[in-house]
Amino acid sequence: MMQYPAYEDAVQKYRFDCRYMAFIDIDEFIYPKTNRIVSEVLDEILSSESNAAGLAINWQIFGSNGQDKADYSRGLLERFTRRAPSDWQDSHGFLNNVYKKEINNPRLVHYCTNPHFFHYFSGKFAVNSDGERIGSKPILFDKIVVNHYNTKSKEEFLNKKNRGRATTSTKTLPQEAFQVHDRNDVFDDGILKYRAAREKIFSFESEESRSSRVINALVQTLMQTSPEDFFTGKLETFLTCRAVAEKFQIKIGEHLAEEYALALIYRTLFKANPLTYSEIQQFLKALPEILTRPFPICKEIKTLAQDNILPRLCETWKNFGDMKARDDIIYVQQLLRLIK
Repeated sequence: MMQYPAYEDAVQKYRFDCRYMAFIDIDEFIYPKTNRIVSEVLDEILSSESNAAGLAINWQIFGSNGQDKADYSRGLLERFTRRAPSDWQDSHGFLNNVYKKEINNPRLVHYCTNPHFFHYFSGKFAVNSDGERIGSKPILFDKIVVNHYNTKSKEEFLNKKNRGRATTSTKTLPQEAFQVHDRNDVFDDGILKYRAAREKIFSFESEESRSSRVINALVQTLMQTSPEDFFTGKLETFLTCRAVAEKFQIKIGEHLAEEYALALIYRTLFKANPLTYSEIQQFLKALPEILTRPFPICKEIKTLAQDNILPRLCETWKNFGDMKARDDIIYVQQLLRLIK
């Protein structure tokens, strides 16, 4: 039963620490059908839709390769190279290739109620690998898939059956699940070739190089000059800058970079035209952390949220009837009353 709380915890703690976050199980492997890295594939697909907040990737279910006993002398990808047909759907009600897992922009995640999809801020949604809102096509497998090694050997499946599931209190899996999922119709070692190709050009970035790159990008973003409409659509950027600046504690002139970011957040809340419902939700998610920071402008942000942002969100909520937004409003109202 801990899978959903774990996902929520990951999003809340690290939404500003990474560009993308993948939510997959230990027996699932993301496999792009090219030699490009996963983030490059995401960049290309998500850039085709301005409201895309995540990529939903279909499963490809792998079988046992006829193995009864577990052979741990070889890796999982080497042991299991046979799977169901790419467009496999069954009639038994078990999980099949129709199901998806998501890689998303965690800054746009509202909450999670299912390991296969997320709820995003208003107007944002997940797309499939064709860049279309999920639901328009059942199974796509030409660009990127999630190899799901659901059964492995019969011995391993029985061990998993007795262990139970992460998403429910059910202690065992149905006996017939092995027979249904043990599909070995198609030979597929593509992920091994992908891994070998990536390995040839893979290299770790040093911590020093990474820090330098991030700090340079942070300073450049905070110090750039722009036209009057600069603040429109930039709230997510400045919220990210604030979180990053807090970690690095660097100065720009006489002031901490975090103070610059907070000032830009404050100005964006005033100047962005219009400030979308999604941006308001993003701001309120970040507000509790902002209010703990020891800068005078944080009090101004609190007053702005209390006198301007929350009333606007309340009005929008009435129009949308979003019950989750209602819960957020009540939470933030209570928070602001507690913080003097």
